[in-house]
Amino acid sequence: MVVTANTDTDVVVIGAGLGGLGAATALRGSGIRCVVLEASTRTGGRAWTAHPPALGGVWFDMGAMWFHDAAHNPLVDIATAAGEKLLRSDEIRQERTFVGHRLASDAELLDYDGAGPRFETMADLVLATEGDVPLAEITRRLAGDPWAATIEAWEGPVICAADADRFSALDWRRNALGGSNLMPDGGIGAFVGRRLTGGIDIRTSTPVRTVGWGGPGGRVTVETPCGTLTASACIITVSTGVLASGNLRFDPPLPPSVADAVVGLPMGLAIKVALRAVQPDRLDLPAHTSVDRRVPASGDVLMPFQCWPLGRDYVQGWVGGAVAWELARLGESACVDFALGYLRDLFGTRVDRLFAGGPALVTNWDSDPWTRGAYCYATPGNAGARDRLAEPLADGHVMFAGEACHVGFAGTLAGAWISGQRAADAAVRAARDMSR
Repeated sequence: MVVTANTDTDVVVIGAGLGGLGAATALRGSGIRCVVLEASTRTGGRAWTAHPPALGGVWFDMGAMWFHDAAHNPLVDIATAAGEKLLRSDEIRQERTFVGHRLASDAELLDYDGAGPRFETMADLVLATEGDVPLAEITRRLAGDPWAATIEAWEGPVICAADADRFSALDWRRNALGGSNLMPDGGIGAFVGRRLTGGIDIRTSTPVRTVGWGGPGGRVTVETPCGTLTASACIITVSTGVLASGNLRFDPPLPPSVADAVVGLPMGLAIKVALRAVQPDRLDLPAHTSVDRRVPASGDVLMPFQCWPLGRDYVQGWVGGAVAWELARLGESACVDFALGYLRDLFGTRVDRLFAGGPALVTNWDSDPWTRGAYCYATPGNAGARDRLAEPLADGHVMFAGEACHVGFAGTLAGAWISGQRAADAAVRAARDMSR
């Protein structure tokens, strides 16, 4: 174990989401003392499993749901080694796609299957010849493709929580995910609590007010309402929304390269709306059916639904980007009305009878002061901001980590975890240098 003179701990980690937990796990494995300071009352960050009464008390992931790209996801290895039951969502899911008010034909579905590769090919061509552009520009180049706007809607607002005209096509391409998606039985947030927090000194309800850095030998001072900690290094894993808010102060201020990176990585928003049925009608859909529709034009709203997940009695839909921010401003009732209207346009007035007076759930990551959105995205021309934010400051005595700092798994739990572990490597070196 490293013992550093005149410090309370070797490394302070700010945030107990996956980035902070990944960093703390790596530090512990290297014999480095660390304290994790978490502003909220719980661990896991945007991995949060609740048991909402509105849905009958079943487990429900309020934020992240999947282990993406399972074959390359380190969290899958941890889950497998621990004997966790992993549900193969891609295999149990059935799909229904609407064109207008009818189901898509077999020929249309075949064309839809090829739309993603066509979109990627055009993106690669444009990026290679013209440099970074808004994702919506790819749709414009595929003006004759009936499914291009649908791919745009999926890849922009739905998956990346950002409107395609504000979203870097290069950032999207650098973080394209493949492979299968797995879900831990019981919820991903519950998995985090069971498997990723043991043996770590985590102090919840402890928001950090100021990070003083650049002290003697690189020493860092972290001020909280509960007192002040000094350390050899500090790893900051809060969202770019929190960094942009100014509620976390840095003394001295962060260099322009870091501040510019934060500006180039604004927070997107995705809202989940769950509606619980009050009648036995199941819209002629089997359990665990995903429903989407062809989007007529670039910028049109897509709200996909997962209906009767795992045989349960509710549907859940997602809406992202500017529409999500506006619905959040209007309040939960507006979100529920929007979801009902979208379903009504597909299935008719039976939707009103099915959900009339029934309970509903709406996620509110926009109003969470410790996240201020879902996850970040890069604006056009700022795809390199993730790399810049992840660069060590003060010879590794200050590091940023989290989903914003990873290229490949950006916006995911795996990206946050890997980023935290990489930041820990630099912090270990800084702590050992100070101990000499």
